[in-house]
Amino acid sequence: MNLIQPSDSQYFEQTSDGLYDRHRYKVVDAKGDFVIVDGWEEARYLWWNTPSQFLSHIEVLDQIDKKAKGFK
Repeated sequence: MNLIQPSDSQYFEQTSDGLYDRHRYKVVDAKGDFVIVDGWEEARYLWWNTPSQFLSHIEVLDQIDKKAKGFK
């Protein structure tokens, strides 16, 4: 059986059972440059349509709650 290694662009590690449409995503390339997108579909599109040698990983970012109050 061939297991996908973490260095393979098809490697995926699920870190949350929550809904993926409630986050923003940072798509990071191999040089450390990144783009932040507002939805999983856009992050997935970028990931699958970019040659794997140019990609590093995707980070899930929490949405900023506009109702939350900061410390005073």
